[in-house]
Amino acid sequence: MRRREFLALVGGATAGLAPLAQAQQSALPVIGFLDPRTPEVVAARLRGFRQGLKESGYVDGENATIVFGWGDDQIDRMPALAIDLVRRPVGVIVASGPPSTFAAKAATTTIPIVFLVGNDPVQLGLAASLARPGGNLTGINIFNSELASKRLELIRDLLPGAGRIALLVNPADAKLSETQVKDVNAAARAMGLQVDVYNADTSAEIKAAFETMGRDRPDAVLVGTTPFLNGRRVQLAQMAAFHRLPAIYAGREYVEVGGLMSYGSNIVDAYRQVGHYVSRILKGTKPGELPIVQANKFELVINAETARMLGLSVPTSLLNRADEVID
Repeated sequence: MRRREFLALVGGATAGLAPLAQAQQSALPVIGFLDPRTPEVVAARLRGFRQGLKESGYVDGENATIVFGWGDDQIDRMPALAIDLVRRPVGVIVASGPPSTFAAKAATTTIPIVFLVGNDPVQLGLAASLARPGGNLTGINIFNSELASKRLELIRDLLPGAGRIALLVNPADAKLSETQVKDVNAAARAMGLQVDVYNADTSAEIKAAFETMGRDRPDAVLVGTTPFLNGRRVQLAQMAAFHRLPAIYAGREYVEVGGLMSYGSNIVDAYRQVGHYVSRILKGTKPGELPIVQANKFELVINAETARMLGLSVPTSLLNRADEVID
C-alpha cells in the first residue's frame, strides 16, 4: 500500500472515532424528570428515585442520563417544560404530582410517563384501571390526599375538644384541591367538626392566610397536599409556630423542619418504586401493562419539641402509635 493511501485510510478511521463515541454516548437512555418545585426541596425524593434506578441496574452519569424540568413553584411553567423534555427527546418521563403529569400527558402520547400522585389515578383520568392503566402512563398512588379523614382523627386524638379546623389548599392545583375540600368536609361532618377553607397560591398568600387564621383562632390546621404547598413546607411550619396553631401535614418532611405532626406515605420509598418502574420501562416493558402501585407504607411522625413549644401534651397513646417522635 502506498504511503499516501495508508495515511488517508488512517486519517479516515481516526476521523470516524469522535462521531462513534458521540453516538455511543447519546445511546445512553435519557430520563426526563418533571417537577413543579425546586431541586432543593425534593432532594430526599431524588435520592430515593436514584436508589430505585441503581437497584434495577441504572446509574445516572454512567449508563443513564437524567435531565430535569424544574417549575420553581410556578405551575404554569409545566406545559412548556414538558414539551421541552419531549423535544430532547427522552426515553421516559417521571412526573411528580398532577400538574406535571397532566402537562406530560398533553405533550406526548408515545413517550412513557411514570407519575406519582396522591389521588386515585383512575378518578383523575390518568388510567383506564389500576391493574392495566393502558396508554403511555403508569405510576404510584401515594394516597396522601385520600388520608384526610385519618388526619382529622389524629387531630381529635391530640385535641379531643377541637371543633373547628382550618383547611389550607392551593387553588391553582384546582382538581386536586377541590377533591381534598370535598373529602375533608365529608369526613368532618361525620365527626361533628366545622371546616373553614383558606386559599394560597403564593408565599405572600400563605402568610396572609395564616394571619387570618391567627385572628380567627381555629383549633387546628390541616395543610392540603399539593406540590406547591410541599415546596413551601419550611414557611408553613414557621407560620404555624408563629401563630401558635397546631397543624398536621401529609409528609414527614414538614415535621423534620418544625411542623407538629404528619401522617402519610413514605414518600422517599415511593420515589424508589418510581425508579424501579422507570428501569423496567427502559428495559422494554410497556407502561400500560404495568399496574399502578398503591402505597401501603404509612407513617405517623410527631415533633415533640414543637408540641412543647405550643404548650401541648401529646397523649401517650398517640406517642406509642407514632413511627417516629422527633425530640
